[in-house]
Amino acid sequence: MELRHLRYFLAVAEEGHFGRAAARLNIVQPALSMQIKALEEELGGALFIRTSRRVELTEAGILLQDEARRTLEQAEHTRLSVERALRGETGRVRVGFAGNAIFSGKLIADLRRFHQRFPDAELLIHEAGPQEQVEAILAGQLDIGYTPAHSNIAAPDIAVRRIGDWEIRVALPDDHPLAQHAALTVDMLAGQPLVLYEAHDVHEHLFIMLTQKLGDKCHIAYRSGSTLSTLAMAATGLALALVPAPLQQVAIPGLVYRPLNEPDLTANLVLISRRQPTSETVKAFLTLATGQDVRTG
Repeated sequence: MELRHLRYFLAVAEEGHFGRAAARLNIVQPALSMQIKALEEELGGALFIRTSRRVELTEAGILLQDEARRTLEQAEHTRLSVERALRGETGRVRVGFAGNAIFSGKLIADLRRFHQRFPDAELLIHEAGPQEQVEAILAGQLDIGYTPAHSNIAAPDIAVRRIGDWEIRVALPDDHPLAQHAALTVDMLAGQPLVLYEAHDVHEHLFIMLTQKLGDKCHIAYRSGSTLSTLAMAATGLALALVPAPLQQVAIPGLVYRPLNEPDLTANLVLISRRQPTSETVKAFLTLATGQDVRTG
């Protein structure tokens, strides 16, 4: 017994006539009669009482009518559920982000657009440091990561997509001598204690550019794994913080931001994921966030 047999049976039961049922199904009446006869033989008894003018259900036919409707409804529900999953409309996406990513606007915009487009998909959002994101993605604990570029994202199984670049701002106390300037130069940072976000290790672009320009006058006093900790150290006067421009939205008492007139010094944001994501929901998120259809890749 196949689903088509149940559809044929229901058509006859609802129409009460083989000819009308055949027309509804777009098949010839003899073929329909043969299918119903084969179904009755398989089940071991009559499903219809046939007269010259119409057909009526037997007691077994009435029972099968209820069961057939439930079976076909469940089959249709299953088909639609699987199709939606294959389109990425359901399922789950686990997103990790470094603290500064949320201020760029890109993360929030992507999450909002995805939720609006796929309201039945589950979004799980977790703040995590850059290296922690890589480890979690490789371990299958995260699907997507928003992080500054750093050396550890070069893992073979990690795909990296650059999604933003921003100018650098210097965060410093409002009573610091340099705060009187509308903008700062790299030379003004010579000998000043600096705090860098910990993602920028000795292999990173920002650190390399600073040491190239300042030489032994480049004084990295602190490294911090937290955006707010970085800004707190700057506000208390422990060090000047070099942060992406979007972070100047964070208002902290006693802290001011000044542009750094050095176009070669920039901050970036990349989106990382497994190189071969298996979830169609994750692929749909990547497609929306990057503008590239990764589902066909």
